[in-house]
Amino acid sequence: MASNWDNGMQNERFVTVRTDHRNPDFRLLVAELDQELSLRDGPDHGFYHQFNGIEGLEQVVVAYEGSVSVACGAMKPFGTDRLEIKRMFVLPPYRGQGAAQKVLRALEVWALESGVSGCILETGKRQPEAIAFYRKSGYVQMENYGPYRGIENSLCFEKGFQEAQ
Repeated sequence: MASNWDNGMQNERFVTVRTDHRNPDFRLLVAELDQELSLRDGPDHGFYHQFNGIEGLEQVVVAYEGSVSVACGAMKPFGTDRLEIKRMFVLPPYRGQGAAQKVLRALEVWALESGVSGCILETGKRQPEAIAFYRKSGYVQMENYGPYRGIENSLCFEKGFQEAQ
């Protein structure tokens, strides 16, 4: 179910592809993400890992530079009118070069096409780069939702589509 997709957003370096959880490049990037998070989260990793399974993720974006997969992100339904951003990751050598922005924007456009009102996400306090990125991308902190309620290390964010356009 992979298809090339750029929605007219020109980035001469990175190309995004819409796919799903079965994509082998997505699976490899997620393995790298899990390894990095296990180091950052330490003993808390097991708690967070239980919410980050990829089976069943039908809205996945992978960014490529040429034939090399360099970044990914996914979404899943949350409630009846929002999607939750999951599994955002950029390989370390490609960070700060626009790959994350490209993936996030591709996910937001896909979400908008799905007819939902916005996106939510969770990230950890031990990920200051992610926190800064989401804030820069127009996400605002919200009360922790679902399994992250009362979790000290979690920060939750939201963005409505009136802000995403």
